[in-house]
Amino acid sequence: MVILGIDPGLAIVGYGVIEVLGNKYGVLDYGIITTDKDLYIPERLKLIYDELSLIINKYNPEDVAMEELFFNKNVKTAIKVGQARGAAILAAKNKGLDIFEYTPLQVKQAVVGYGRAEKRQVQEMVKILLNLKTIPKPDDAADALAIAICHGSSIKYKDMFRMK
Repeated sequence: MVILGIDPGLAIVGYGVIEVLGNKYGVLDYGIITTDKDLYIPERLKLIYDELSLIINKYNPEDVAMEELFFNKNVKTAIKVGQARGAAILAAKNKGLDIFEYTPLQVKQAVVGYGRAEKRQVQEMVKILLNLKTIPKPDDAADALAIAICHGSSIKYKDMFRMK
């Protein structure tokens, strides 16, 4: 099974594409999509949509997993992240894909085995689980890979996490 993990944001969207075979994970691709702060928001959202559509077309994932939006103290930031999530959701749904959401606690629990794990612990486990020589950079890409791994470990329960 091929899974696309997405760490949404307006300035930086992390993505990670993994393949799950039984209880083994392999990385197909990972990276970031960046948008210029000087562009108007609709242009930034179109860029996110277009780039994720290309990634989906290239790797043909069966599922898309992303971090659940949590309320941010900065409402303006939360709204922008929500808009970026919308562009990502639309890219996936236009390809007929289901989207699954996980909280940061669930991602840490799945990857490290401890829901209060620190970022560095999650990154180290992503490296180990994907048999990489180094921790994936930047952090947004590592986070997206962790989200994809979380979904991979939750496949048998995936209907519980399907975006409603």
